[in-house]
Amino acid sequence: MNDQTVLLGHGSGGVMMKRIIDQVFAASYGSEELAQGNDAAVLPAPEPGQRLAFSTDTFVVTPHFFPGGNIGRLAVCGTVNDVATAGAQVKYLSVGMVLEEGFPMDQLLEICQTIKETADEAGVHVVTGDTKVVNRGHGDGIYINTAGVGLIPQGRNLSGSLCQPGDAILLSGTLGDHGITIMSTRENLSFSANIKSDAAPLNHLIAGVLEAAPDVRCFRDPTRGGIASTLNELASQSNTDMVISEDAIPVNPAVMGACEMLGYDILQVANEGKMVCVCPQNQAQAALEAMRANPYGLDAAIIGHVEASRPDRGNKVFLETAFGTRRIVDMLVGEQLPRIC
Repeated sequence: MNDQTVLLGHGSGGVMMKRIIDQVFAASYGSEELAQGNDAAVLPAPEPGQRLAFSTDTFVVTPHFFPGGNIGRLAVCGTVNDVATAGAQVKYLSVGMVLEEGFPMDQLLEICQTIKETADEAGVHVVTGDTKVVNRGHGDGIYINTAGVGLIPQGRNLSGSLCQPGDAILLSGTLGDHGITIMSTRENLSFSANIKSDAAPLNHLIAGVLEAAPDVRCFRDPTRGGIASTLNELASQSNTDMVISEDAIPVNPAVMGACEMLGYDILQVANEGKMVCVCPQNQAQAALEAMRANPYGLDAAIIGHVEASRPDRGNKVFLETAFGTRRIVDMLVGEQLPRIC
């Protein structure tokens, strides 16, 4: 492509917009459906009894490139994982771009190629999209919106409201990798060990767990607000308490060291490639083995259990510390790490 930067004309609806669609977007992640060029993608209807799962998210992270990925990988993984938490087989994605005039075209091409690679890894198709270009100084380079559609098989019903006392709580891997990577890259901090984002599509991991442990109550990805916010949400949904063990939670030592140095609570740091799973205790080991059989679940662990809550104090999340005591784990208030996705 001859254009060296993104210009306002690339969002005008004319020749320049057609050129960026054909030579950048379609060339990077085009599919048969996208090539039809219609305003709406017409997709095969689900089988009788199936339901659609649909989710959308917008990604505004800075920096746009970071160890372990870029905003394009984040945009695909975030939406794929959200749809997959419903137990859906993720099928289709849309990709909407808000580009700032002057954004380097070579960076846009790299982001789009990453979108294609990540979508292929997840086994999903990009079938529709939209492009807008804003004036310099009004868009921070690039924002991406993705929406995803998946099919929920007949008879499958997952929800945080289904968690029951006695259930096991599993985590698919180490906490905090993404949030600390973004913070350290943004602030030009150097650590003795390499830290990189955990951004990953987890739909295949979820499918494996459901096959091994068909009575899973729910999945949830602990993104903004970390696992602290996720477990508090689940406790509130199911009117239970969640109890996790400090010694059981997998954490990269370098990430923990960074949190201690900077004063962050690892339980509140964001993740983009981890999954919380709640399942009956008698299926916990099977679910754990299924997680560990996936490349993104090698560090998976059973980290706690669900308990009945006390009506006089509401639903709580507790951390059992290494000293044998319990402390309350609160949801994140405000922004601990701004713009991590």
